[in-house]
Amino acid sequence: MISHRGEHLHHPENTLAAYRAAFEAGADFIETDVRTTADGKLVIMHDATVDRCTSGHGEVAALSFADIRKLGVPAFDEVLAWSRGRIGVYIDAKKISARNLTDAVRRHGMRDRAVVYGGIELLQEVAKLDDRIKVMPEAVSLSVVARIMEALHPRVVAFDARDFTDEILAVVKRAGSGVYVDRLGASDNPEGWENAVIRGAAGIQSDHPAELVAFLRAKGLHR
Repeated sequence: MISHRGEHLHHPENTLAAYRAAFEAGADFIETDVRTTADGKLVIMHDATVDRCTSGHGEVAALSFADIRKLGVPAFDEVLAWSRGRIGVYIDAKKISARNLTDAVRRHGMRDRAVVYGGIELLQEVAKLDDRIKVMPEAVSLSVVARIMEALHPRVVAFDARDFTDEILAVVKRAGSGVYVDRLGASDNPEGWENAVIRGAAGIQSDHPAELVAFLRAKGLHR
């Protein structure tokens, strides 16, 4: 069970408070959005700018680490350090180099508790640098997923409402890869979760971690 941006319906998204609440709700993974500052440091921010989530203004890539930290934005190192021994980290690589990403994951002993979502070129670089870190491409379409499976041989593939089709699922399952699916928006409810379970999803990303955990526990599918 993956908590999208932490438990962000009752806490500011992508903050330690949201991640703590997700952990307390029983989530297996927290989803984090990682970007790089002007001086090469890694921080947690979904948007390209800090405007929506903080009192500041400007692009993450144009601001210094010190300035962004003053706005209350968590550092990636801080999140990894807190997560170790508690919860897995689903890393949505927004703007980050493969080297910086793998170095951070290794530094905090999270190689076996991290999964990286991003573009195919980045994921190929991550896989070359450290094949213990799971990389997770988006399925996209039948033709794209066939190329991805051949080029990357991922252990897990990401799906959303657009590409969660039986035909694409069949390609991924034949390759022996796991399925992580977003059940956000209109499908983030027991009916959508049930559909994901029936169709073989090993991971479900939700904005409602406590409710999803309760649903899975009732089915004997969660600790």
